[in-house]
Amino acid sequence: MRVRALAIDVDGTMTENGGTLNFEAASGARWMENRGHKIIFVSGRSAQETYSLATYIGTTRVVVGENGGVIQLGPNQFRVIGNKANPLSAYEYLSQKIEGVELMPVTPRLTEIILERTFDIEKGVNHLIESRIPVSLVDSKYSYHLAQRGLTKASGLSIALEYLGIDPEECVAIGDSATDVSLFSICGYSIALGNADEEVKEKASFATDRSMGSGAVEALDHVAERFLMIGRDNSSP
Repeated sequence: MRVRALAIDVDGTMTENGGTLNFEAASGARWMENRGHKIIFVSGRSAQETYSLATYIGTTRVVVGENGGVIQLGPNQFRVIGNKANPLSAYEYLSQKIEGVELMPVTPRLTEIILERTFDIEKGVNHLIESRIPVSLVDSKYSYHLAQRGLTKASGLSIALEYLGIDPEECVAIGDSATDVSLFSICGYSIALGNADEEVKEKASFATDRSMGSGAVEALDHVAERFLMIGRDNSSP
């Protein structure tokens, strides 16, 4: 397999301890970028936050935010492929049906409603099926995300890869939650981190032993050894 890009989740993958960036993982991503492999961050965070991360690390300034809802292609260039109307209706509906449904204070979103993990998500999913509101409710392990049904990280990554002229089969996906499984389904190779649930690991080509930021370092080393046939020098900038 020829690897031209890596699609990497952010929270729980590049970060740990509630959102602290793992510097060794950041260094590894920069090392890959410097060798000519595009690093595309694909996150549940806003596109602006994700784009800032790529800018400071020095990786590809094409990112996917809001779990696929917004693709940022430049400082002021965005593609928005979802809308917030149905997720907002779903939030109001769930608030009437379940106690403890609370908005999470986050950077403003264009396509999603972000909820605290303060209620039973299975009950929420069942209520939404009954409501027939066309939305999905997923757990990123940091928050619950209400988004337009059919909108996934894979939706956004497909647009980002097309913009860069890269086939999904030339991309390695790295992630840790159910929101990353759609990436696994379209990319040529996929890696689940050690902190991923078993059902997520089962969907991946490979699973690391280590978790979170340390798992991302292991994943990058694995890609370097398996596909580039070299050992990655972690001291490289």
